[in-house]
Amino acid sequence: MVVRKHPEWIKVRAPLSPEYFRTRKILGDLKLHSVCQEACCPNIGECFSHRTATFMLMGDVCTRNCPYCAVTHGKVRPLDPAEPARIAEAVRALGLQHVVVTSVDRDDLPDGGAAHFAATARAIKAILPEPRVEVLVPDFQGSFASIETVIRSPVDIYNHNVETVPSLYQSARPGGRYERSLDVLRHAKETARASGKSTLTKAGLMLGLGEGRLELRSVLEDLARVECDIITLGQYLRPSPDHLPVARYVPPEEFAEIRVDALRLGFRHVESGPLVRSSYHAWEHVN
Repeated sequence: MVVRKHPEWIKVRAPLSPEYFRTRKILGDLKLHSVCQEACCPNIGECFSHRTATFMLMGDVCTRNCPYCAVTHGKVRPLDPAEPARIAEAVRALGLQHVVVTSVDRDDLPDGGAAHFAATARAIKAILPEPRVEVLVPDFQGSFASIETVIRSPVDIYNHNVETVPSLYQSARPGGRYERSLDVLRHAKETARASGKSTLTKAGLMLGLGEGRLELRSVLEDLARVECDIITLGQYLRPSPDHLPVARYVPPEEFAEIRVDALRLGFRHVESGPLVRSSYHAWEHVN
């Protein structure tokens, strides 16, 4: 088996700033999980240093087992009804102006956790109406009712990751369906419009799993057709030898080319680069 070394453009500095440790302490004191830590995000130092974190709802154990993902899978715990209030308190303590909230997949719940997302958005806005609330949600197994529950809560950005191209779903995302993810984004936009809301929709993809440039272009066209506003594209990094291998490291110049192609399709904002993740520089995506 060939082990690919990270190229120079992938390397990041170890997080050592005082703000990094302060953010980590606040999350620990409030017994909150962050996707920054659970998913081994390479940008944790930069984001924590800017007092930014992506909160992960409903525990740190996922009901799915995607072979690219570092999040633990297995037996899940009951929801904590006090979690939304604790997240609101963390937002206050960190002085955030843009809040990103995601979750593990909770296919064991009838609504996939949609009501918990909505409760968290309401809790944040109840004490801090100014910060923008971005949710990065699972596919809710295609439940339109769950999508509507989240959209009708006070969220500003509805994010759902497509993750990869259709031909790689069976190997990379066996619990998901490409067309289902497109339907999630389409219905979120339609529900927001029907509710008189200007909620933005957002999606992300990992590159370097073996996708072709033409198939990637086709996915971007599909996302444009469902009126997705914001796109993030980043390099897949293998969390451990037990996860899917990296097929290719995409150079920064190619990410820049893809960004130009995507902007020509009409997206409002495109974040594209080797270290980009769904919530990377999220506060800039709506300016």
